[in-house]
Amino acid sequence: MRHLYKCPLRWADLDLLGHVNNVTYVDYLQEARVDMFRTHAPDSRSEDLAEGVVVVRHEVTYVSSLTFSFEPVSIECWVTEIRAASFTMGYEVFAEDEAGERTVFLRARTVLTPYVFATERPRRLNDAEQQSLGRLLEPDEPVRPTRPPEVVEVPGGHYPVHVRFSDVDVYGHVNNVKYFEYFQEARIQLMIAQGRELGAGYHLVVAQTDVDYRRPILFRAEPYDCRTWVSRIGTTSVVFESVVHDGDEVLARARVVGVCIDSATGRPAPVPDELRALVSG
Repeated sequence: MRHLYKCPLRWADLDLLGHVNNVTYVDYLQEARVDMFRTHAPDSRSEDLAEGVVVVRHEVTYVSSLTFSFEPVSIECWVTEIRAASFTMGYEVFAEDEAGERTVFLRARTVLTPYVFATERPRRLNDAEQQSLGRLLEPDEPVRPTRPPEVVEVPGGHYPVHVRFSDVDVYGHVNNVKYFEYFQEARIQLMIAQGRELGAGYHLVVAQTDVDYRRPILFRAEPYDCRTWVSRIGTTSVVFESVVHDGDEVLARARVVGVCIDSATGRPAPVPDELRALVSG
């Protein structure tokens, strides 16, 4: 069984191209997930999943652009794997016309673990939660973190992450959605610092974002360190790697695939030579 959530759109969700920003989608997924927990909670203990979980990993695939509409966008969410102390959710963000034809904007998977914030430790799923999640289970391939990358120091690759008070939840942890903002800012700074541009008539869109959450980022006055670099450039794509750390401790890491798009045709285009210098230079 899948849970259906209708998510309203806001003008503030759009980027300069008039599309829903890649970061905002993750906020939609969070809203759908919380609605699912509250709707299908069999008792008060299981309703704790609405607020008593932490995200371990996001895998987000951007399929097509979503523009503003006064009609809400549909989000289906379900469970793909249940383990003793974690579970994985699948999502599909889409619109459906009168004939039942579906336009998919995004697909994603999220690994979550129940968490006791008073002790700052994960916990096992209780029997009621296992049963509740089991009713939404559609088994799929498991999500497993990839090997951590070696950090590459490049000019302009250091981005100080200043945590705003509005970034944190009631437990003092930075919300999982905000990490996507940090990594987005770090990518933009890297390109600006190195003077790399796509040129007139082209833009870069995010096709895939994978984020691993290792340790909570907490509110404090001192910034955290984020390092970003380009690990690979294909014919039409650019792969960015980012790591947020506090001293020697890695807090989070991301792998983002961007695709060069011809603005006139909306089709993928070869990456300009100026941008290819991000790897060699």
